[in-house]
Amino acid sequence: MRLDLSKIRTAHERYEREYPASAFAADADYAVVSPVRLAFDIHKDQETFRLDGRVSATLELRCSRCLEPFRWSVDEPFELTYQPRAAVQSAEEREIADEDFSAAVYDDDQIDLEQLIRERFEMSLPMKPLCTDECRGLCPVCGGNLNRQACGCKAEWDDPRMAVLKKLRADT
Repeated sequence: MRLDLSKIRTAHERYEREYPASAFAADADYAVVSPVRLAFDIHKDQETFRLDGRVSATLELRCSRCLEPFRWSVDEPFELTYQPRAAVQSAEEREIADEDFSAAVYDDDQIDLEQLIRERFEMSLPMKPLCTDECRGLCPVCGGNLNRQACGCKAEWDDPRMAVLKKLRADT
């Protein structure tokens, strides 16, 4: 998935594609389960290209409480400015400015669109993925999913290291 910049002749062009979910290998944090729609405007200024658009898809995540899979919709906007790597590397050392956070580099007149898409996916992921806000998680004793059924496990845990102290307390 590469955008060939040598084919862009005008100052403004539109790019729209839909990639199948199978084009993306499963990641440790998520799996792509719907086609990925990528649409953006390309603004060309000599060797600098500004991409302004959005990525949308559906990901499958694992709930951090109950470990069940659930769907997460992604609709992430982006605005990135691409410059050739050689131009960026030859620049003098300077303090990072706000516009540097939306800057990227390209090599060989090509932009890696898969990297752009994966970055947008990563940016959209919640810090703690939950299937629902009311997720009750797993039983700490038997490991059963408390969202499906209540278990009869003893809620209290007796620390065996405290047995000697409990015995002293009971003797008094």
